[in-house]
Amino acid sequence: MRERTELEDRLGSLAHFESELEDAVTLIELAEAESDAGAEAEGIGQLKKLKSEAERRQIEILLSGETDQNDAYIEIHAGAGGTESCDWARMLLRMYIRWAERQKFKVEIIEETPGEEAGVKSGTLLVKGRNAYGWAKTESGVHRLVRISPFDSNARRHTSFASVWVYPVIDDKINIDVKESDCRIDTYRSSGAGGQHVNTTDSAVRITHIPTGIVVACQGERSQHKNRATAWNMLRARLYERELEKREVAANATEAAKTDIGWGHQIRSYVLQPYQLVKDLRTGVTSAAPSDVLDGDLEPFMEAALAQKVYGGGPTEVEDVE
Repeated sequence: MRERTELEDRLGSLAHFESELEDAVTLIELAEAESDAGAEAEGIGQLKKLKSEAERRQIEILLSGETDQNDAYIEIHAGAGGTESCDWARMLLRMYIRWAERQKFKVEIIEETPGEEAGVKSGTLLVKGRNAYGWAKTESGVHRLVRISPFDSNARRHTSFASVWVYPVIDDKINIDVKESDCRIDTYRSSGAGGQHVNTTDSAVRITHIPTGIVVACQGERSQHKNRATAWNMLRARLYERELEKREVAANATEAAKTDIGWGHQIRSYVLQPYQLVKDLRTGVTSAAPSDVLDGDLEPFMEAALAQKVYGGGPTEVEDVE
């Protein structure tokens, strides 16, 4: 039913687009015949609007992966560097929350482990919305920050790293068999806000899948039972994403680099001092407004990464209407 709804939506959009295009062309032809500059300008304006719509739809076509339409988990971990990296991880957590809000997605903080002095050591978001995973999956990798440290009394420039891992929320119809004997389950007290109950009971749950080394944690609920259920779902999703990645790598050896998310394999650099620039090292897309990017303006980077994944370059150009 979901696939049918998706197809009906696309067909309906196509019919609407064709109708709008025909109306705009007819308006321009009539305006030219009657030498009506105002009507001609109106028709050209409609064509430009349709051009933007076509480009947006073109990007959406790239979201055709097996789980692209699913909700997504976004997991962030601070790298080496103590307080600096923890603060950078917190900035990334906020960036993805703002991005989700801009996209009208629902977002929940599933897990958040505070740093010793500032920021977070790790955090996990659940982003709910159509194509949430399809868009967010392009963000997996290491993110690098260069700035004058607010924690350094000598105001020296510091470089910080944090890793981002994105994986899909799997459907109930997908059966992932996980043996409980292969897992270690730890309970502990939640470290975030939530009142006296959260801080005095072992409601947080961490599950370690021993064969793969995958670790997931949840402390978003007051109930250990609910946190445990969510953690199991997260683990199944991670294992499923791992299998999808193996299939993709087997089909295309050039994608093998995706699996090596190490500190030497950053995908994007954010420079705040001595100049301001954000550069994606995979696609070459840049922004001279880091504050906008850190406030969730990630669409240009995501679109370019999706296009590169499918076409090996940028999106196909739409011919200028003029």
